[in-house]
Amino acid sequence: MRSLEHQGVKTIFGYPGGSIMPVFDALYDHQRALHHILVRHEQGAAHAAQGYARVANEVGVCLVTSGPGATNTITGIADAMIDSTPIVVIAGQVGTSFLGTDAFQEVDLVGITQPITKWSYQIRRAEDVAWAVARAFYIAKSGRPGPVVLDFAKNAQLEKVAYTPTKLDFIRSYVPVPDTEEETVIAAADLINNAERPLVLVGQGVELGNAQEELRTFLEKADMPAGCTLHGLSALSTNHPLNKGMLGMHGNLGPNVNTNKCDVLIAVGMRFDDRVTGNLATYAKQAKIIHFDIDPAEVNKNLKADIAVLGDCKQTLVAVTERLKKNQHTEWLDSFKVYEEMEEEKVIRPELYPKSKTLSMGEVVRAVSDATNHEAILVTDVGQNQMMAARYFKYTKDRSIVTSGGLGTMGFGLPAAIGATFGCPDRTVCVFMGDGGLQMNIQELGTIMEQQAPVKMIILNNNYLGNVRQWQAMFFNKRYSFTPMLNPDYMKICEGYNIASRKVYTREELKAAIDEMLGVDGPFLLEACVVEEGNVMPMTPPGGSVNQMLLEC
Repeated sequence: MRSLEHQGVKTIFGYPGGSIMPVFDALYDHQRALHHILVRHEQGAAHAAQGYARVANEVGVCLVTSGPGATNTITGIADAMIDSTPIVVIAGQVGTSFLGTDAFQEVDLVGITQPITKWSYQIRRAEDVAWAVARAFYIAKSGRPGPVVLDFAKNAQLEKVAYTPTKLDFIRSYVPVPDTEEETVIAAADLINNAERPLVLVGQGVELGNAQEELRTFLEKADMPAGCTLHGLSALSTNHPLNKGMLGMHGNLGPNVNTNKCDVLIAVGMRFDDRVTGNLATYAKQAKIIHFDIDPAEVNKNLKADIAVLGDCKQTLVAVTERLKKNQHTEWLDSFKVYEEMEEEKVIRPELYPKSKTLSMGEVVRAVSDATNHEAILVTDVGQNQMMAARYFKYTKDRSIVTSGGLGTMGFGLPAAIGATFGCPDRTVCVFMGDGGLQMNIQELGTIMEQQAPVKMIILNNNYLGNVRQWQAMFFNKRYSFTPMLNPDYMKICEGYNIASRKVYTREELKAAIDEMLGVDGPFLLEACVVEEGNVMPMTPPGGSVNQMLLEC
């Protein structure tokens, strides 16, 4: 507990059990400094720690027992690894004399988690605790962030040792931020200065590096359009004139099509994920590639870069910007307008102003965003709700989107939103979920009830596993194999948890319901009954090219 306090920890998400009981006993005397949130499932603890970390720019912490308690965190750990989220998972373990005997609730947590963590370590002696905790926090937060697991043997929890405060800022052979080579900075600036059609791809690395202002200066000096990845959406304000929208399978038409028309493609803190690139064989073949990244392992992994500018983008963007000429790319920027108009006519307007009486997913999202003055933190689950929320929510502040990107974890939204309310208690947190994803971690309504966490929950209920159903409609001849959902009465469930709620069917009811939700000083669940077979468009078909987006299902 002293080691955690020394690292600046104030909030822990956890669930007690036999092999971690001595730690929880110590926590009893540290409750003033360490606020423990009792979740209802250990997966919820991991996702809540992620939500906390993403909005607070701190390391999220969860505390669980051995065996099933530890294995229940695996999904959250894997999710944090692929999405570069700094969390430390502290799990109990049987005593060292019982290791390898298949003792009650023994599992090889280090072996299981080594492939999905930055570091996984078993603490076997009390004298190693302060060192291990200091090392864990340094590794989790430094460089490209990620999860760390501490497997805490019970005997080490019970032994006595003199406590020495420990901080760590160096590990031999661990290089969190690689050196930036000046020649790559010069080469990148020269390439951008001579570009006629530059396009910048903005990733989460900009948010992780707190380089939002540096990015804006970089874009504005060279007058370059930008597209944002799912995790990078709030790094650049939605209404910034150089922000051309979201990249990827369900992104905006302009930045996707023009990826295959630009002459210089500049990736900043993004990893060329397959959902962004589509078919790599046809991706940006005409362009020179500049890749800004803190992780050398990402360079040339999926896409060969002509110039790799390694280092922290908060510094590397400044270094390149200093060498840029003030420029204008009026004709190139104007080329996005035709795609914006096409998408507005065929996709956006029908979604936001549908002719049918039934609510659409997009209009619900936009109505909530408007009502919060576009200043709320958006948390999403995974599926159609995620893509609709990302597309139609607007962002005016940094660190305003929390979602499961690389792993695509259904059930992420509700506990992550709980974490976000503790990470940023002064901001409104709105979580959009489908009727499928909500039920995967619905027990966390109990955590919300106990903590009175002011989560504004919006269910886009279409009575389907919507994303899979859309694919079945488009690619499997509408053979809806096990995607229709028979749902419970969410209003009655909320009544059981003493959480205010409201269910709406029509747009006439929607505004008043949103106002009621935002006016409640505490949690609220709004169930919007939306069109059952709505589709997220545009869409790059699986294996397709980014410039071949479908506008209709």
